[in-house]
Amino acid sequence: MDLSLIPPEPKPGLVNVLIEIPAGSKNKYEFDKDLQAFAVDRVLYSSVQYPYDYGFIPNTLADDGDPLDGMVLMDQPTFPGCVIAARPIGMLEMIDGGDRDEKILCVPAKDPRYSEVKSLKDIAPHRLEEIAEFFRTYKNLEKKVTEILGWQDVDKVQAIVQASCIKSGNFRQEPEITPQRRCKMQVQD
Repeated sequence: MDLSLIPPEPKPGLVNVLIEIPAGSKNKYEFDKDLQAFAVDRVLYSSVQYPYDYGFIPNTLADDGDPLDGMVLMDQPTFPGCVIAARPIGMLEMIDGGDRDEKILCVPAKDPRYSEVKSLKDIAPHRLEEIAEFFRTYKNLEKKVTEILGWQDVDKVQAIVQASCIKSGNFRQEPEITPQRRCKMQVQD
């Protein structure tokens, strides 16, 4: 899978989230750049499971050295490798292993059930607390510490996404148009 072909921002106000872990999974999948495939990084030690689809925003670089993390609120799980055009609505700030770590919370752009969800204010507080509780406790049995700093609303998310695009060198960068891509683009038009 050539991640350079997946723009971080497909349209203004949206991000692409490449799903690594579907909702309900205890398996922690990660995209292995060397293998160009999804591999099991580990199985969660505790009795928790990912509450929603979880992955990353391709072609971004967060302060922890990885792409920005993204969680997408969906009614049904997808699969590792699925790309979801999503609308960021907020961000959970935390410390994980001593490093600052942001989890961008999104809703699917193409799901009418979420068309009115624009910010954290549109999500039930209990649902946000469930997500925070997952990240607060999911590494406890590994003897690793995470600290939840709190939720930030959508206005701060856009600045974080743009800064991480610039850090990665992929700010609004279009993939090179090769003859093969040009052919595919013409077929799709």
